[in-house]
Amino acid sequence: MYQYTAFDRQLVKNRAAQFRDQLERNLAGTLGDAEFRPLRLQNGWYIQRYAPMLRVSVPYGELSSRQLHVLAKIAREYDQPAAELFEQAQHTQDQLSNTPAPRLKHGYGHFTTRVNVQYNWIPLTKAADVMDLLASVDLHGIQTSGNCIRNVASDALAGIATDEVADPRPFCEIIRQWGTLHPEFSFLPRKFKISVTGGAEDRAALPWYDVGLQLVKNAEGELGFVVRVGGGMGRTPVISPVVREFLPWNQILNYLEAVIRVYNGYGRRDNVWKARIKILVKAEGQRYVDQVEAEYRAIVEQDGAPHTITQAELDRVSACFVPPVLPTVSSTSQPITAAEESEYQRWLARNVSAHRNPALRAVTLSFKRLGYAPGDATEDQLDAAADLAQQYSAGEARVTHDQNLLLPWVHENQLPDLWRAARALGLAKPNIGLLTDMISCPGGDFCSLANARSIPIAAAITERYQDLDELFDLGDIDLHISGCINSCGHHHSGHIGILGVDKDGREWYQVSLGGSDGTRLSGPATPGKVVGPSFGALEVPGVIEAVLTTYKNLRQGREHFIDTLRRVGHEPFKLAANAARIPDLPEGEDVLHNKPGYARDTQEA
Repeated sequence: MYQYTAFDRQLVKNRAAQFRDQLERNLAGTLGDAEFRPLRLQNGWYIQRYAPMLRVSVPYGELSSRQLHVLAKIAREYDQPAAELFEQAQHTQDQLSNTPAPRLKHGYGHFTTRVNVQYNWIPLTKAADVMDLLASVDLHGIQTSGNCIRNVASDALAGIATDEVADPRPFCEIIRQWGTLHPEFSFLPRKFKISVTGGAEDRAALPWYDVGLQLVKNAEGELGFVVRVGGGMGRTPVISPVVREFLPWNQILNYLEAVIRVYNGYGRRDNVWKARIKILVKAEGQRYVDQVEAEYRAIVEQDGAPHTITQAELDRVSACFVPPVLPTVSSTSQPITAAEESEYQRWLARNVSAHRNPALRAVTLSFKRLGYAPGDATEDQLDAAADLAQQYSAGEARVTHDQNLLLPWVHENQLPDLWRAARALGLAKPNIGLLTDMISCPGGDFCSLANARSIPIAAAITERYQDLDELFDLGDIDLHISGCINSCGHHHSGHIGILGVDKDGREWYQVSLGGSDGTRLSGPATPGKVVGPSFGALEVPGVIEAVLTTYKNLRQGREHFIDTLRRVGHEPFKLAANAARIPDLPEGEDVLHNKPGYARDTQEA
């Protein structure tokens, strides 16, 4: 993991102190809400449906055990709303409809698809104390909101994958440092997201990002990047085009400066729905690329030296990512018994990944289980995960794109002991990559932007598919759920996507099929296609079941769902989905009203 320097720590502590002053002035009435809003947003504080929400930045997903323990402390001591507020929120949820739904919870953290951590119930009056606590372990919320360069994402297997050309994490860190509080790029037309990978397989959803960077080597063996620009989900899903087949690694900051400067100058600011870089790239095409290339040449020729990465700088940052010195494992774990064998083998098959070090494995702790929203981790589970990371993974864990937690440095001889420990905590469900390993945003239970709730839909599908034999028979399926068009649940890239929509002021759900995030199994990145008119909440589990039954009837051998869908086409699945509608379905669920006095933070999602 990257080790903060004295400068890094001072920057974070100064920012926390600055935010405390801003918050105190706002609470005292000397700094107005309108003036305070962009300040709190760029420190990660939103106002949601019932309470503030904090998004904590986790650079490229890496967390230490110490940091996880502090995240648990925040959940335990600060993610605690006033009893009256929580009771009022629960009462409001109960009135929304008669659809069974999980009860609201507090005292937990939520892993996001952008490998960050969120809290939904911290009172704003305690926000400064939380920021100080985060700063004590090199964490913060800087630029987790606002129209700026957001947290840099990467592959959860970065630095340990068997197919890597080079470790992308040093480049992620260099880009993070360059983009943090960048004076020119702090007020862009819209938010800006970058993802970097070093693997031959894209496990970082590069085509869906504003900028996607893939490390490669050219014919001469030189290291560089394939550069993609202009991807994104939301109202207009776009797969980014490649604008550079090869960019020397040392020029990446100069090229990013050109990409973002042209966007900053020409991106739309008159319409929030058309302000992302994808709209500019799609509209201008080659003209945009030509402008970027011209700007890049000017930067290199005139003032590029300060941001041309030297070998010494790359070596300095790379030294922070040297594999940890692991203790010698003198003996193996207690052998797996005959009674444990079947369950253990399933866990090995789904939750354990190969490692570049043949003696090690990467292990995914599943945070997709009955009774919890996807990606939610209670205070005790965060502490337990920290302990598992300390004991089995050199004190390191990683938040994954799929809202789980990965332990990257596990010795293969310790796998049985780790499995038993994780199983006792409820974190060893062997469902990684299966239907119930679904992605879901918090939806209308918390988010003021949502058109519909996501968590009850995820819960209903999870409850229906608890039989592991059935899940393993269905095989690899990406199910993604978003509560609104902002697409925080990445519904566009799901093999099965579910989108909450507002239909005549009520909750309905649009189902799409055939999306891909660009992994080898899923194929080239593409948005799914909608199967027809939206469905009521009560219909959705039956629609999913009808789609999966159709798959089982049409597949050839062990053919994956996505491959069957592409081979036979969408039509039989569309017919099955629409045939699953409930006749005379009661009128759609009640509209999700915003809590009076709470602003909609459209600077995002």
